Amino acid sequence: MKISEKIDLIKYRRDKAFETLKDIEILIGNNLLLLAMNRIYYAGFYIVSALLLFEDFSTSKHKQLIGYFNRNYIRNNLISIEIGEVLNKAFMKRTSVDYGDFVTVTKTEVIEYFEKIKIFVAEVDKLIQERMKNILKAN
Repeated sequence: MKISEKIDLIKYRRDKAFETLKDIEILIGNNLLLLAMNRIYYAGFYIVSALLLFEDFSTSKHKQLIGYFNRNYIRNNLISIEIGEVLNKAFMKRTSVDYGDFVTVTKTEVIEYFEKIKIFVAEVDKLIQERMKNILKAN
């Protein structure tokens, strides 16, 4: 993949994460809590998948993406454990609401996850912005 294509894809996935955050607000406002929980996870997934493109890491397996992120970013203190754990928890919650029977979530719970994923997306985005500057300087 050419560098310009990679940058375009990173920007696309980053934008998708931020658009998903806006969608979540609408879903919560309309009490579509299970769908909001799904989108909370995906906001994190999109921003991480954007970040990992800098390393040419791509996978269709969610657990592999999360594992790679945990090993390379949380364990290396590029993202704090407190902030990083929301992606893991959101993945488990999303799996539960998407595939489980009779699963419910409270509005308070969804709002709590939403607030945490906004912080997570912002922190990962800082790393993306740093790397983007470095790429643009090098080219």
